[in-house]
Amino acid sequence: MAHDKNVSPTGWYIASYLLRFTEIEASGNDDPEARFLSWENTVIVQAPSLEEAYDKVVEIATESTEPYLGGPDAVPVQWLFEGVTELLPIYEPLEDGAEVMWGEHHPRKLKNLRKLVRQRHQFRQ
Repeated sequence: MAHDKNVSPTGWYIASYLLRFTEIEASGNDDPEARFLSWENTVIVQAPSLEEAYDKVVEIATESTEPYLGGPDAVPVQWLFEGVTELLPIYEPLEDGAEVMWGEHHPRKLKNLRKLVRQRHQFRQ
């Protein structure tokens, strides 16, 4: 019997979601050409299906979208949930070296592939 690639045999899924930062009273918050600071966060969730994993990710993402007063001027700001950007089943038990995420890249020149790679010291924030 073939395994459904949309179902995690471990019950775990990895997902990323996008949040966008806005000043609530600023004009242009809905302008598709405007630029915004954004965060793409990645989480793991335990769920019996891809659909339930999606719902959990949305719930997690929207927990941090309450308006608040930001900065020294106490400006009303808010992180807005834009949506889920990635959702993949985790196929292997969680342990050192378990593959939890993968992505396929279209054919690229070798020099461009090498631009995707970073050295150990480049990961420090």
